[in-house]
Order: sequence, then C-alpha cells, then structure tokens
Amino acid sequence: MDGWVRFVIQGRGTPAPTAPPTRLVATGLYRFVRNPMYVGILALVVGQALLFGSWPLFVYAAGVWLAFHLFVVLYEEPTLRRRFGPTYVAYRESVPRWIPRRAGHGVPS
Repeated sequence: MDGWVRFVIQGRGTPAPTAPPTRLVATGLYRFVRNPMYVGILALVVGQALLFGSWPLFVYAAGVWLAFHLFVVLYEEPTLRRRFGPTYVAYRESVPRWIPRRAGHGVPS
C-alpha cells in the first residue's frame, strides 16, 4: 500500500501506465529496491509455495517473476529513463532492481 500511496502523493500519478507519476519516487521502500510492489507479490507467492509445499506454486512464482522481469526490462526501465533522464539513471545505479539492500544503503541523500 505504501508504494501506491507514494506514487499518488509524491509522484503525482499512479502505478498504472495509463496515468504514470510525473515525479520519480525514490523514498520509502523505493530507497532499498526499485520494484517493491513486484517483490512483495513474489514474496507472497513464494511464501504460499513454502507454506503448502507446492511445486506448482514455485513454478507459478517463477513464471510471475519472468513476466515482471521482462516487463521491467523491456518497458518500465526504458520508459523511466526517457521520462526522468539522468535522475533515473543515478537512481538505477544506486538501488538494486530485485534484491533489497539493507537499511542505510539506499539512495544517497
């Protein structure tokens, strides 16, 4: 929920491609990982797979991750680079795409 709220309040838009933010959001969870909403969904599916001991859910999680990864690499990142230029490039270089950094290692102030 935090990610969505940040897109609306700080980014002045939404996570949806039809109404994207007009400002780069790099606060909150976005200081530690560039795609916290996708990471959260993946963590939920993997957690369910572990809880239920379900190989089909692990396979599903892998498919979801692949879809997210392709979308991020082929659409989101090029779009953000065009929209926010050097600001996004600096953000991308300092914050990992998928595996969150520990607290204190996010975007420099």
